[in-house]
Amino acid sequence: MRVKMHGAVQKVYGLGFVLHFCAGVKYMYTTEHNNGVLPHFTRTRIAPTPSGYLHMGNVLSFAVTATLAKQTGAVILLRVDDMDRERVQPAYVQDIFDTLRFMDIPWQEGPENAAAFEATWSQQYRMALYNQALEQLRQMNAVYACGCSRAQLLAVNGIGCAGNCRQQQLPLDAAQVNWRLKTDNIREVTLRTLTGTHTEAFPAEMKDFVVRKKDGYPAYQLSSVIDDVHFGVDLIVRGKDLWQSTLAQLGLAAQLNAKDFTATCFVHHDLIKDASGEKLSKSAGATSIQYLRKQGATAEALYNSIGKLLQAEAEIHNREGLGNAVLYG
Repeated sequence: MRVKMHGAVQKVYGLGFVLHFCAGVKYMYTTEHNNGVLPHFTRTRIAPTPSGYLHMGNVLSFAVTATLAKQTGAVILLRVDDMDRERVQPAYVQDIFDTLRFMDIPWQEGPENAAAFEATWSQQYRMALYNQALEQLRQMNAVYACGCSRAQLLAVNGIGCAGNCRQQQLPLDAAQVNWRLKTDNIREVTLRTLTGTHTEAFPAEMKDFVVRKKDGYPAYQLSSVIDDVHFGVDLIVRGKDLWQSTLAQLGLAAQLNAKDFTATCFVHHDLIKDASGEKLSKSAGATSIQYLRKQGATAEALYNSIGKLLQAEAEIHNREGLGNAVLYG
């Protein structure tokens, strides 16, 4: 299947709202790569967050992941990232399982349902692993305490510490402080993709990023790395909006000497964006799969609608068709 990649705004037929597909894939893959054979991987994962109802952008990423997993022999782990405790709701957890099954997204490892997730698979049960990594960073003198307020951080666009917390040497055990990773010695990181190994400069936007939040919970960048190492993930598929997070996580993994993570293969795919050019997000109120399902949309119709956003020459009817369109356009 060939896909015309344009930036034009497209009407999603039958669904009553406008989106467009962001053109310009960072890496485009062909089946001829590596003499016609993709590498073999052991495990990939889908990692939704129960902070809102899943939307078409989530489905896009899941479909690409499932397609690559099938083509590379990887099993799919369902990992629900519930560390943002203030935003987690039981209804959002249930929606993950409902949406995955409705859209025919497979997984072979992880919780089968919401009850199993709450019983044994929540990130709460892996706090010892996260705390061990945080203690390792503390012993290495690789982190410092930051007491900057949200308003102070907004003043510097959320990049690094807004003040001189590092020079003040605030106690790491003080109340209401973030732990920030000292990134000044991370000049570049090595990234493995399906097209080879690349060296990338460490992004300035991720300067001294947070690894432990003021509430005492690990930040996303740390918990994600530790989980991927813990579960033996060697193929990570994610949107291009997480490109800088990938580089930050590789820098963190190098500090922790997590060689399994630094050897992981990454695939970054394009995003579905709304009419204003912003990526679909739960916080911005993106139309959920749950809502569309209740309005009578079928999984095939939703896949076909995403295909229209891609301006695919042929109709897309299922997740594999969508995954192939994104990967091999």
